[in-house]
Amino acid sequence: MRKLKNEELGRKTVEEFKEAPKTPVIIVLDNVRSLNNVGSVFRTADAFLIEAVYLCGITGTPPNKEIQKTALGATESIAWKYFKNTMDAVEELKQQDFLVYAVEQAESAIMLNNFMPSRKQKIAIIFGNEVKGVAQDVIDASTDVIEIPQVGTKHSLNIAVSVGIVMWDLYLKIK
Repeated sequence: MRKLKNEELGRKTVEEFKEAPKTPVIIVLDNVRSLNNVGSVFRTADAFLIEAVYLCGITGTPPNKEIQKTALGATESIAWKYFKNTMDAVEELKQQDFLVYAVEQAESAIMLNNFMPSRKQKIAIIFGNEVKGVAQDVIDASTDVIEIPQVGTKHSLNIAVSVGIVMWDLYLKIK
């Protein structure tokens, strides 16, 4: 088995990406501190043709060399928008008929493996701060909460890892 060269992967150009039909998902980052995590989220969004990334509160925005270090140019392909606070993003998404889901550990959360999105419904997925998670007022305003099942000793996953898991799962279910 031979490892493929980059030019053999058949990836889209930035222009082709922007014209391609998108996975009807918007990723919302609720006060994410780490610029490396933000860059990783952009890269994951690019991998799954995600519609956009919404950056809220203290979350860093492009252009930024620390974001670029992990985004590797994905900030050029992915549409993004900044909101001073996450509730403004949630309100805008709801006005545009998105179902809004927070990824968090909460009472009555839907386990990711049991979450079945409609292929016809636009959805937004909110990921929270590395320490505090998704803010309670944002959870209260969400359509529902999704939880990533975990069976080890730790209480959480890194946000970039969480985004990767959830986006892969949603991509498989929606496409």
